[in-house]
Amino acid sequence: MNSIIQQVTDWLKGILVSGIMDNLTNTFSSVNDQVGQIATEVGKTPSNFMPAVFNMVRNLSESVIMPVAGILLTFIACYELIQLIISYNNLASFETWFIWKWIFKTFVAVELITHTFDITMAVFDVSQSVVRQAGGIIQGSTAVDASTLATMQSTLEAMELGPLLAIFLQSFIVQFLMYVLSAVIFVIINGRMVEIYLMVSLAPLPFATFGNREQSMMGQNYMRSLFALGFQGFLIMVCVGIYAVLIQSVVFSTDIIASLWKVMGFTILLAFTLFKTGAVAHSIFHAH
Repeated sequence: MNSIIQQVTDWLKGILVSGIMDNLTNTFSSVNDQVGQIATEVGKTPSNFMPAVFNMVRNLSESVIMPVAGILLTFIACYELIQLIISYNNLASFETWFIWKWIFKTFVAVELITHTFDITMAVFDVSQSVVRQAGGIIQGSTAVDASTLATMQSTLEAMELGPLLAIFLQSFIVQFLMYVLSAVIFVIINGRMVEIYLMVSLAPLPFATFGNREQSMMGQNYMRSLFALGFQGFLIMVCVGIYAVLIQSVVFSTDIIASLWKVMGFTILLAFTLFKTGAVAHSIFHAH
């Protein structure tokens, strides 16, 4: 009778150990795969991230927004000319140089909205170059090697049935939460690029305001926002580098669950810091 009970116990322990190891392997691999894609995805320019979406946004901007920007530029140019005339006592003290000044400013404004996409893409080319260089410097893997997993399995096989059942339930919960965090990381990374596409789609409008000192604050703030979105990728890479170092510092001792919850805590911290990178970048560049 005792041998039968022992065989059943050993069979249940084998099932639980196998289930726990599957949960642990899936837990580590899901987040590690998602984190490993961050450097690749963040390092892409808007034109390379989703070429079809980028072409659609560019066509909409040039065919729909550009005419509106032209009207806005015309209004601003006329307003600027009126301001110049009034400032010289309604032409009582007429000087021709300010007319040439107005022509030059209008010419520059027209060139800006004509080459809107070239300028915006130049901003992201610079920022993505910085991100790629950061990716080469920030090294570190968030994966758990095979020897660690083998040690954990040996530790589990030496445990009794009750503790194994508790560990199985907790590892299942942690695995589910890790999948949720992986989805959050995916949304943050891809949401940044969608925000970039939205910003780029309306680029001609703020570019049309550079011809007037009073209205140019709109264009200046837009440029600061572009740089903030671009260099947000650099901050994301810094967060990934910090996360890799934190994961490597975790020692998977006999208290497997404590180590597992610690890894999940670091992953929650990663998701939170990734979410905050946008606000930090905008505050650094003083963009509203």
